[in-house]
Amino acid sequence: MLADEVYAELDDRLAPLDGQLRRWYPGDPRGRQPVHTVYVPAHRSHPSVVDEWGAAALQALTAHAPLPFGAELRERVTAKLIREPIEDLRVDFEDGYGSRDDAHEDTAARSAAAVVRATPFAGIRIKSLEAGTRRRAIRTLDTFLDAVGVLPDGFVVTLPKVRAVAQVEAMTVLCRRLEEAHGLPAGRLRFEVQIETPQAIVGADGTATVARLIQAAQGRCAGLHYGTYDYSAALGIAAAYQSLDHPAADHAKAVLQAAAAGTGVRLSDGSTNVLPVGDTAAVQAAWRLHARLVRRSLERGFYQGWDLHPAQLPTRFAATYAFFREGLAATRTRLTDYLDGLASGILDEPATARALAGFLLRGLDCGAVDPAEVGVPRTTLERL
Repeated sequence: MLADEVYAELDDRLAPLDGQLRRWYPGDPRGRQPVHTVYVPAHRSHPSVVDEWGAAALQALTAHAPLPFGAELRERVTAKLIREPIEDLRVDFEDGYGSRDDAHEDTAARSAAAVVRATPFAGIRIKSLEAGTRRRAIRTLDTFLDAVGVLPDGFVVTLPKVRAVAQVEAMTVLCRRLEEAHGLPAGRLRFEVQIETPQAIVGADGTATVARLIQAAQGRCAGLHYGTYDYSAALGIAAAYQSLDHPAADHAKAVLQAAAAGTGVRLSDGSTNVLPVGDTAAVQAAWRLHARLVRRSLERGFYQGWDLHPAQLPTRFAATYAFFREGLAATRTRLTDYLDGLASGILDEPATARALAGFLLRGLDCGAVDPAEVGVPRTTLERL
């Protein structure tokens, strides 16, 4: 038998690593993750923009029904569009806003303060920290914070077009300086990194970049958001073939998943720019495409994506609800068998039990399923 000194020797040897692993991989964050992020250009944002989008989504649903799903989802989707048509709103000062003079952007930054209170999750997307837009990006965020007063709980800043770890390091410094200037608690400002350049995946030295971006944020990185079209264009992919399901997109997102696993940083897929507009045939064709892409993302573990148009909201929620409802019965049975210690045709273990519980929690949080349908107390799901 080994002497006690050997146990102590290995504890001493691995203690620094144990601490690093706890810091690097704190586990999945608790609480609800929005199923989508809606980007609204700052000059089109106003306090009633959520109601405006909800009304437009309902109008599209009425004018161009049916959705590419069974009729049983119609009532649930309609209720969602009335109650909470946008879960996560981003007031956009970047691509959707463009370059305007300082006076106009300052005014828009102050006006955004009232807009971000309209949804459970919200924030602003500033311009990039590259040389040409850096000072404007800082000024917009500073001006917004001066106007907003108390930050909403779900507030984040979106940092676009990141190409180097140093830009995330600089954003971390900026957040700290802004907290000091505006009297915010330390660590209150968090940001999402948009992955829309190849350099965010593979750096100039040939090394993988994403994990380094997460670490450089020092706990402030709330999410990694894939940018479909900037990323595809940077690779030289022809416009007609730029899509969420292009092999280049799948490669980038697989890297994101591997780098973010266990870090507490959430992932979001990108968008489709094929909008549901025009006559009913055109709208339904766009709905079928959007529904397929949303479902594809869900199957691959991306539970959030971007929506660019009000008429995409019906298929966002319908596809999400269908995914969780179709998996409800089998997931519930497997989890209850596991909890009861019953033998079944699938040998579940703690890791798969966590996945089963996570699936049911996501279904509850997004409104796809009701507590009575789950059959397992929420407290039990959260414990798992």
